[in-house]
Amino acid sequence: MTKFRSGLAQLIWLVAALCALILAVGALLVALDANRSNELVHFLLRAADTVDLGVFSRSDGVKQFRGEGADVKNALFNWGLGAVAWLVAGRVLDRIVKP
Repeated sequence: MTKFRSGLAQLIWLVAALCALILAVGALLVALDANRSNELVHFLLRAADTVDLGVFSRSDGVKQFRGEGADVKNALFNWGLGAVAWLVAGRVLDRIVKP
């Protein structure tokens, strides 16, 4: 049972870290004004939109900026905050599950 819980804790941490990475890369792509017609960029932005869970959405997230550069600011702030939240939640759940 200990091996199972240890493996489950590692899986939880891996998923949380991967979601945080997707959000961070998505925010970076928006900040760098990456070519959105590129399939990889499009896939990563869609993935980031999915893992933000709607709470940290760049269009309707925790904080919304207006004016010049609002898209970049919204992505960096909301997705950055979402990445931190994924890492914190993943670490907490890892500690709870780990024997």
